[in-house]
Amino acid sequence: MNLGERLFELRKAKSLTQDEVAEKLNVTRQTVSKWETNQSTPDFDKIVPISELFEIGVEELLTGKKEEKQKKEEVQEEKVITKQEAKEKSAKVVSGSIFIYILAVALIMILVPVKHVNPIVASSIFLILIGWATARIIKNYMSMPKFEKTKEEKKEEKIIKQINGIIGSICVALYFIISFTTMAWHVTWVIFIINGLICQAVKLIFMLKGDEKDE
Repeated sequence: MNLGERLFELRKAKSLTQDEVAEKLNVTRQTVSKWETNQSTPDFDKIVPISELFEIGVEELLTGKKEEKQKKEEVQEEKVITKQEAKEKSAKVVSGSIFIYILAVALIMILVPVKHVNPIVASSIFLILIGWATARIIKNYMSMPKFEKTKEEKKEEKIIKQINGIIGSICVALYFIISFTTMAWHVTWVIFIINGLICQAVKLIFMLKGDEKDE
């Protein structure tokens, strides 16, 4: 929208005639008409009086930027969700991703030894599923609005980190023990996928536990 169109829309919004605008700004009606049809632009000393007349800022009058900012703010307001809704959404994403992880592990264990599918094809399917599940989780936590955490939530977060730390240590130990015992290094790395699966399950349990308390 150019300046002339903006002046026309602003005048209509105020239900003013060109004569009334001309009188308030001490110009002729023809001058106002030329402004609105882009035949001429307002003199510098008329910019502020025009802004005051239409009750808008000078920047909005000249560029219309404030209008775009307001639209963005409205869109952002529409996207605002409550803490409970955010937790429910996160729980759905995490539980769905856990299912995908389990499905991926199950497929890799069935496709090659049982169905005799080409290992490269089976590995590709496995990696695609793992990547999809991981991307879902990352996207969820990156898009999650930040809420102020309560003391109880901070305590739970600390407990989750401690539990996941213990699980991680156990999985690393199992990885090396099983790998050195069986020498199946090409398979035992799946333990780290299982580790991630268990860690997400722990988060989900605490998340659902928090939902029950809120109810």
